Amino acid sequence: MVKEKKISSGFIYFFGAFAGILFGYDIGVMTGALPFLQNDWNLQNNAGAIGWITSSVMLGAIFGGALAGQLSDRLGRRKMILISAIIFMVGSILSGIAPHNGILFLIVSRILLGLAVGAASALVPAYMSEMAPARLRGRLSGINQTMIVSGMLLSYIVDYLLKDLPGTMAWRLMLGLAAVPAIILYVGMLKLPESPRFLIKNNKLEEARKVLSYIRSNKEDIDSEIRQIQETSKEEKLANQKASWGTLLSSKYRYLVIAGVGVAAFQQFQGANAIFYYIPLIVENATGHEASSALMWPIIQGVILVLGSLVFLMIADKFKRRTLLTVGGTIMGLSFILPAILNILIPNASPMMMVVFLSIYVALYSFTWAPLTWVIVGEIFPLTIRGRASGLASSFNWIGSFLVGLLFPIMTATMAQEAVFAIFGIICLLGVLFIRKSVPETRGRSLEEIEKIGENKQYNGKSA
Repeated sequence: MVKEKKISSGFIYFFGAFAGILFGYDIGVMTGALPFLQNDWNLQNNAGAIGWITSSVMLGAIFGGALAGQLSDRLGRRKMILISAIIFMVGSILSGIAPHNGILFLIVSRILLGLAVGAASALVPAYMSEMAPARLRGRLSGINQTMIVSGMLLSYIVDYLLKDLPGTMAWRLMLGLAAVPAIILYVGMLKLPESPRFLIKNNKLEEARKVLSYIRSNKEDIDSEIRQIQETSKEEKLANQKASWGTLLSSKYRYLVIAGVGVAAFQQFQGANAIFYYIPLIVENATGHEASSALMWPIIQGVILVLGSLVFLMIADKFKRRTLLTVGGTIMGLSFILPAILNILIPNASPMMMVVFLSIYVALYSFTWAPLTWVIVGEIFPLTIRGRASGLASSFNWIGSFLVGLLFPIMTATMAQEAVFAIFGIICLLGVLFIRKSVPETRGRSLEEIEKIGENKQYNGKSA
């Protein structure tokens, strides 16, 4: 038997982070490809087809996350990430070679790709949190968000670099090149070990000890962590036996479930993905210039997202969760509503006014609702219901993302663009009311303290 080489912790954490980049790349790449695809297939007046092609990734992701979560408990985190990387590759290549006017073929290919995107969104944070020491786990949500938006920015840059190619070749290469980071992920994951948590749950203590020796400094830490994982596994097993889907709506947990799932749903229904998927078309609608000539705008939005995610890493634990979400949601809402008001008051205002306000929205979203949603989802659910409730929150988030991607081009085909964003602005302000009324403060509170809040509230409508 060949002796296994020791794997550095830096290598392990890099490829965990790289999977986030891959996730972001596949989410963002259609932004630049869509204007060329639209021209190539003459889809300018087919808002339904544009919506389905764009949102089909999110439709696949709704199911990908749920399936991956269940299968990873049987097959392991590492093996499921490898499978997801293969699906990434296949989906990307199929998207790039779709037959001319093969709308259904492209939609199905992107649903397949979405299965991998959803799987990555569930598997990578789980794998990383099980590999990282406790002192690093608190930063993982913010770091994962930084990697996802970095992947989006990378896709926007690739789109920009390919924009001068012939139209058909441009969008096909943009979509097909998503297979490259998928291959890198697959090769990297081949060298990575299985999560020690999965190994211990499957009674492979010696293998788990070997893996922990790669990423922990001394034997005492390893022994202590193995005992802790064994105790936690027993608690989770008992919790799963006690809990059912009906448990989520019991008076003991209802308040916290509605809070966590509500935050996840509002994050998407606020309309952020309308900007990320359609910013070139939004600029075309506002200015009259070809969308394919507006591919610098996604890069600007991507830079804002990355900088905002870095700001969040610096301020995450310095301000209350509810305060950041309230301030962010209010300014986001006003950024969507004010252009519609100004357009009525000043009919000849510069069409770029809309794009400036959208950039303000993205800036606030990037360090408030974007990362904090998943911090709250990770903190708010008690152990007994955590698995089911987190899955439900993720499903509502992907459903919101799918519906926004699908409906935005249809809405802008039937009403003024400013009016569509004003509707999203109202949803942002409703989200702020929801935060103030129904979401408890979780910063600095233990999981037991948060659970006690839920028991005391029993969803009586008051904020904690």
